[in-house]
Amino acid sequence: MQGEMNTYHGSCHCGKIQFEIKSTLDPAKRCNCSFCKRRGAVMTRVPVDCFTLLSGEEYLSIYQFNSKVAKHYFCKVCGIYVFHRPRTAPDLYGINVGCLDGVDALSLQVGLIDGEAYSVVESA
Repeated sequence: MQGEMNTYHGSCHCGKIQFEIKSTLDPAKRCNCSFCKRRGAVMTRVPVDCFTLLSGEEYLSIYQFNSKVAKHYFCKVCGIYVFHRPRTAPDLYGINVGCLDGVDALSLQVGLIDGEAYSVVESA
């Protein structure tokens, strides 16, 4: 599965949000920023043209923090994080690998995105 370009179908837990990606799933990563380390998802990044939202746009909720550039998308119904647009790579989608049908995130070799090093601290 890992290494070749395939089309993967993904969805949130309740199925309201459906999407497809074209990806090798390599590299799969975790991020250690203040938000991602709490959410604990394994992610893969894909270019914008390799992501298609099939349905459920009206069920997407967005969360932003610090610089308010990154956009983290969740299902309004079941609360699952499905994907995001990274602050440091806005031309990509970060995909929650756990939302992909037939993919066992635990079987992937997972690296680290050092988001903690890129944290933007806003002054009060």
